Amino acid sequence: MEIPGLGLAKSAVNWAVESAVTVASVPGRINTLLTEVESLVKRVDKVVTDAEEAVDEVRAITAHAGEVADGASAVVTTAEHTARTAGELITLYEPVAKQAHPLALRFVEELSPHEIEAAIRLVDELPGLTERLVNDILPILATLNRVGPDVHSLLEVTNDVRQAILGIPGFGFMRKRGENKEIENKEV
Repeated sequence: MEIPGLGLAKSAVNWAVESAVTVASVPGRINTLLTEVESLVKRVDKVVTDAEEAVDEVRAITAHAGEVADGASAVVTTAEHTARTAGELITLYEPVAKQAHPLALRFVEELSPHEIEAAIRLVDELPGLTERLVNDILPILATLNRVGPDVHSLLEVTNDVRQAILGIPGFGFMRKRGENKEIENKEV
């Protein structure tokens, strides 16, 4: 015979037993879950640490890239200025260079190394030559207009002395004798 409500009581007891078994296994599952969570937290901490290091490296690289960009900007500015100056110089000197080109070619083709060395030596001597020219030669040249009449007068006096000497009796004999002595000295 069946007792009324006994089936229900059995079901309740079974449920209570199953719940107790399930509840008894919860701490083990919780421990497993906690271990897995701890492992996950450690891995997340490592990822966060690596990410922070990567961010620091990116910041350093970005700072260096900024310095490089500033340097490159300065180089570009200088290059622009240099290019502008070169363009202006080319515009100024292009006609002169085209005109001087044939002359320069001839100059280069005609000059020998010996002539170039001589020209260099001459240029080295220019300061001394200039000083002597200014201090010695130009003052003499300035007096040449007065020297001409003096030289003419000197020539007249020399001619008069010559005529006087030729008029001395016996001078012709002495002259021949002097010429003979000169010839004898040359032969010896």
